[in-house]
Amino acid sequence: MHRKILYLVGVDGGGTGTRVILRHANGHELGAGQAGPSGLMHGVPRAWQAIQNAINLAFFEAGFATPPLNQIALGCGLAGMNNDEWCADFLAKNPGFGLVVTASDALTNLIGAFGGEPGVVIALGTGSVGLALLADGSKREVGGWGFPSGDEASGAWLGLRALNHAQHVADGRCKSDSLANAVLAFCGGSRETLMKWGIAANQTTMAQLAPLVVQTAETSARALALLQEAGRAVALTAFALDPSGAMPIALNGGLASSIKPYLPDELKVRVVPPQTDAATGALILLQKKLLSEGGNN
Repeated sequence: MHRKILYLVGVDGGGTGTRVILRHANGHELGAGQAGPSGLMHGVPRAWQAIQNAINLAFFEAGFATPPLNQIALGCGLAGMNNDEWCADFLAKNPGFGLVVTASDALTNLIGAFGGEPGVVIALGTGSVGLALLADGSKREVGGWGFPSGDEASGAWLGLRALNHAQHVADGRCKSDSLANAVLAFCGGSRETLMKWGIAANQTTMAQLAPLVVQTAETSARALALLQEAGRAVALTAFALDPSGAMPIALNGGLASSIKPYLPDELKVRVVPPQTDAATGALILLQKKLLSEGGNN
């Protein structure tokens, strides 16, 4: 292990928020912290700021001030890390941490869900992506194309469709219902504020409409149809990841519990609870890197 490294931090960063777990280098867990989004689609400087804010809160919870950054090693599982240019820029702008190990949030979700064993994980948050670890050690990724063209069954994907439904209602192109009313109220209550909200919205703000879809599913046929479509999209992702249908599936992310009831029955029976979360998966990845480097010294 690097001589100066005294603290290990696992980072789970997405388009909506960042969560970190802080441990001493001896493995003792010290605290946790949360901050704003650190998905790289929002820019590298914002990602680093959110990560540092969350780390500061974790040290505060542990009862002491944040030490010099060169004493801290990070395992970062961030949305957008599979973009090579964003990843290189992120590493180049390291503000001074002693070691930074990076991976996509899909990989850290997968490691956390199955402890490094074969399985399938589908992350349903602001965005969506699926990843499978096969028995031979190879990986298969599906989705993760980003908003608005991809990220099926994600918060941003649901939010965009909810907004479009409210626009149609505002125009008189379809009948009003509880989903359209909820979206209209959320966006300011008038056709004009609805238009301004939609023009200014990005992936993260669009995902704020997703809870309205879930909340109105019993009273809005459109909301119900969207959730059923999301369930089918998850099933297609799962089949592409594991055509044999033999591996267990873990759903992660803020929308996982809301989408699960709408999965096809044959898929629902394969879903298992994740062993741990993505921040812990990032820590596992970091610890493997430190052990590997220690073995080479």
